[in-house]
Amino acid sequence: MKFGFSIASGAAWQAIVETKKHASLDLRGLHSHIGSQILETEPFGIAADRLIELLAKFNSEFGEQLPELDLGGGYGIAYLDNESEIQASDVLGTLAKVVKESCAKHSLNVPKISIEPGRAIVGPSMFTLYTVGTTKVVTLENATTRNYVSVDGGMSDNLRTALYGAEYTAIIANRESTAKKIATRIVGKHCETGDIIIKDIDFPADIAPGDLLATPATGAYGRSMATNYNHISRPPVVAIKDGKARVILRRENIEDLLRLDI
Repeated sequence: MKFGFSIASGAAWQAIVETKKHASLDLRGLHSHIGSQILETEPFGIAADRLIELLAKFNSEFGEQLPELDLGGGYGIAYLDNESEIQASDVLGTLAKVVKESCAKHSLNVPKISIEPGRAIVGPSMFTLYTVGTTKVVTLENATTRNYVSVDGGMSDNLRTALYGAEYTAIIANRESTAKKIATRIVGKHCETGDIIIKDIDFPADIAPGDLLATPATGAYGRSMATNYNHISRPPVVAIKDGKARVILRRENIEDLLRLDI
């Protein structure tokens, strides 16, 4: 377990006991995080039940009830066309049932419940828009070919593919194409082997410099993980509502990159 305290091993209870020894610490509740990109409701119900069992043990030991219970997030979203997703609303029914029944079972008041549907909210609500800079058809060792499409961004604005192999899809955003789809790799403009946005995708063969390429579902862990790798300035963030666009985070410039120089 990389972070947090395991209930099964007893580490969570030991942390509670140690916390109660210090008058300067006010333990307000329990929090769980069971993972990311979870696409079923059942795991959240199991986690809630186990946390409430821990609340009951706390109540029995210390004669008081913790007022808050944060059941975390991890609701999965669809990054590819063939993937499914789960909404917070899909989970709420399961959580409400489990919390009410488990609290009643242990004679506890229902605590203040929090959830963290961050990715589910912001992930699908944004996309990254690139301009194609160049294309290059490369013959591979097995004699097949792959079209490399280089865009005006990459690992500085979306590190997830290079960091842990995240997968995305893409579309041509400025026009429709009826061209044959061929094996393609979408890459960035940074001088790095791992600067890949989409490792493998069947994409229209007529993609050309100047085309706009949109990558959906980049709202979560996109801008928040963006860097100035190789002194590349970060792009702006534009909000669109009712057909109107508004810059809500401006594009960085040279002055921004040099601002900390002395």
